[in-house]
Amino acid sequence: MATECEMMEVTGTMKLVHQINLAFGIALVLVLSVTGIVIHYVLLDHLIGAQKDDLKAMSVEMTASLQHVEATEYNTIAKDYSIAMPLASSTANVSAILTDKTGSILTVSPSPAYSIEEAQPVAMTKIAKIDSSSMQSIRDGFDKSYITVDKLTPQGKLTLYTPLSKIQTIEKALLKRLLIIFSTAGVVMLILSLFITKKFIEPLIRLRDELNKVKERRFADVSFVKAGGEIGSVAKSVYDMAGELNRFNHVQKQFFQNASHELKTPLMSIAGYAEGIRDGVFEGESVHKGLDVIMSESARLKKLVTEMTLLAKLDSEEDVFTSEEVCLQDLLTETVERMNPLLVKKGIQLHTVYDDVQPVTLHADPDKLLQALLNVVSNAVRYAKHHIYVHVDIQNEHVVIRVSDDGPGIPEDLLPYLFHRFVKGKDGESGLGLAISRAIVERCGGLIHAGNGRDGGAVISLNFPAMLHA
Repeated sequence: MATECEMMEVTGTMKLVHQINLAFGIALVLVLSVTGIVIHYVLLDHLIGAQKDDLKAMSVEMTASLQHVEATEYNTIAKDYSIAMPLASSTANVSAILTDKTGSILTVSPSPAYSIEEAQPVAMTKIAKIDSSSMQSIRDGFDKSYITVDKLTPQGKLTLYTPLSKIQTIEKALLKRLLIIFSTAGVVMLILSLFITKKFIEPLIRLRDELNKVKERRFADVSFVKAGGEIGSVAKSVYDMAGELNRFNHVQKQFFQNASHELKTPLMSIAGYAEGIRDGVFEGESVHKGLDVIMSESARLKKLVTEMTLLAKLDSEEDVFTSEEVCLQDLLTETVERMNPLLVKKGIQLHTVYDDVQPVTLHADPDKLLQALLNVVSNAVRYAKHHIYVHVDIQNEHVVIRVSDDGPGIPEDLLPYLFHRFVKGKDGESGLGLAISRAIVERCGGLIHAGNGRDGGAVISLNFPAMLHA
């Protein structure tokens, strides 16, 4: 089944490659075809326009010559107009027709076979081409196979014409060369598109393989796919996601292992003392001692279950956290009051320092945030020797609360995992207190960080966005 699915995925990917190449090929053919058609008509119009300009220049010269003939042969009855239109050798494929004001042909150059109507006087001799209907069609501009230019002369009208086939031949030769260039460029572009498509598709194929590893929960085996652009961004997101899922999976496994260990210890104590009392192993004062142990371990077990439940709710449930405006100074005062009995018992002094801080309001759940502060301060009480300092400062519209002590500090190897579940120091209890504090602080939109002071001792900083009151 897996092999069949992989074959289907490969087929789908190859189909995508073919679709991209086919779409690019069709687009390329359409673009080249439209470009060829446009160039064909533009080139043809340009050549026809250039030819007409040449014919107009020639007609101007011929008109001047005809005016000269009219002036020099003013008294001559039969005027020789052909000498004013010398086209036989100088201009190939160009012909001229001179007509009088009535439309009758006076002369044609170059001279083909003509018939002379002898009934007319010599001065009014009309010369007609053998194919008179074709000649008339050319003069009137109805024959689209010729390019014609008309020019008024003293005699009547001069018409120059040349076959369009000459221009079409030149245009086809030029267009053929352009099409060869376009075809070569099209082939090069197609090859380039195949290369680019392959370059884009290969990272997608590798990315798909890495996503399959994620689907199979092999997060540690996911590799980073090097690619550019948006594909590279997606690949980095997939790699980071796999790393986060791998970490979460490891934390979950560690959570269940640690939870089972933490739950098993009090349960074993409770079960052992309960069996001893039932079987009569403990008598007299030992029975009371056993019952005290059972009560103590039951309270510890209850606290552990409560903390695990709260942590699970903070991670998954939205309605467990109710945000409202809370005065930070009042919250810290209540924290110190609740910790005071433990501080007196251990002989530790707690110093609260405000750096000229104005009244500060936070958006938070007051009960949950109080619990987070109690967890952090109680952790400091556990390791402090004589003093604990709660320092409050405002930095860039954020309130920073630093809780420091004069104890031995946090081991460097423990710092990266201090806020993970069931991670605890030498004298720690359940290892859930700081994890709960982190979850609460983050739900309040803040950040929590742990480190060591310059003179020793642990420093835990809580950073919150604040609303300052004037």
